[in-house]
Amino acid sequence: MFVSENLSVNEKNHLVIGKNDTVELAREYGTPLYVLDEDLIRKNCRLYKDAMDKYYGGNGLILFANKAFCSKYTCRLVNEEDLGIDVVSGGELYTAIKADFPMDKVYFHGNNKTVDELKLAVSHGVGHIIVDNIYELESLNEIAKDAGIVQNIMFRIKPGVDAHTHSFIQTGQIDSKFGVALENGEAYEIIEAAGKMSNVKVDGVHCHIGSQIFDIAPFEKAAEVMVNFMGDIKDKLGIEIDKLNLGGGYGIMYTEKDDPVPYDEYIKKVSEVVKNTAQSRGIKIPMILMEPGRSIVAPAGITLYTVGGVKDIKGIRKYVSVDGGMGDNPRYIMYESEYSAVVANNAGASAVEKVTIAGKCCESGDILLKDALMPEIKVGDTLAVLATGAYNYSMASNYNRIPRPAVVAVSNGEAKVVVKRETYEDLIRNDV
Repeated sequence: MFVSENLSVNEKNHLVIGKNDTVELAREYGTPLYVLDEDLIRKNCRLYKDAMDKYYGGNGLILFANKAFCSKYTCRLVNEEDLGIDVVSGGELYTAIKADFPMDKVYFHGNNKTVDELKLAVSHGVGHIIVDNIYELESLNEIAKDAGIVQNIMFRIKPGVDAHTHSFIQTGQIDSKFGVALENGEAYEIIEAAGKMSNVKVDGVHCHIGSQIFDIAPFEKAAEVMVNFMGDIKDKLGIEIDKLNLGGGYGIMYTEKDDPVPYDEYIKKVSEVVKNTAQSRGIKIPMILMEPGRSIVAPAGITLYTVGGVKDIKGIRKYVSVDGGMGDNPRYIMYESEYSAVVANNAGASAVEKVTIAGKCCESGDILLKDALMPEIKVGDTLAVLATGAYNYSMASNYNRIPRPAVVAVSNGEAKVVVKRETYEDLIRNDV
């Protein structure tokens, strides 16, 4: 009935997440409200970790892609589940530092890391920095030299694999702002340059072909390309790569038409390609890293809203306005992303009409769902938009000076605030 396994309907006909009545959550904590099911997040972490242990014999590590949902709470949670994390900015790294996350399990990404960000990473002993370009490599070598260390690095490689997803979230092709390409030889050149530097050690290579991908074949092809590249590096440069980071990008179910492959099946199929290709090239099987983010937290999250105005433009469209919108979920206005929604206080009702769920921001494009089949919706209803655990809180803004929502985590019928709701005073805190 629902796109996530942790949702159900109780005897009051209310939507339940885990064992928590969403109408009661909205009443107690207010709306808009992000809700995360901690138990499902932990289950997803264990699913990935168990698959890596099974198909790579323990020679692997799952890194939670922190950009999907970065907070001290999520950093602590995934650390408890024995995962590493990847970070993509000084702010994400600082959050991990303040959450006491073990720095040796932090992998620092980004296509334009600043000198200050690199110094922060080096000074706190970040395990690996994924170098994006020659300028960063040269700068990092000098920073590491000044710090008196040899910094472990990986290189982000563009494998030239087409991922069948939205063009804005394709990252593995040569025309991408991320990384260095294989086709033009720059990937070989930058690794050769690093091999001559005294304060960096090439410890691995990384690729990421895109996000919200439902096919296994692109991941298999990327693995084949990358392992062959590792073989070429050994043959041509005498550099043996120990680690291969295959990124993330596994699709999830946002609507009923989405059909994701079980995540352990991804790992199984890709492991076969890695092992076979390594054997054919005469190289050792590298330690494998993967970076799921969306698939760990998105299904575990929902966003609760209160319905305000209902505007029926006869023969045109029926708008249902809620007390949030693009400020707490910008993915529709960016990608025209599709979601499912439920009237939380009438969760078992049948869909009877087509409506467009609109946000409260002063933008015509502030839409959450367009032309969605829904039950009758009334002013004051509680609306739940599903599978919002990834990239909603992370991408939220204060557009129109609207405070960002609170985040509540639920587990076994208990709820706790893990990110406080912003206030108007928060909005003006840095004004001078």
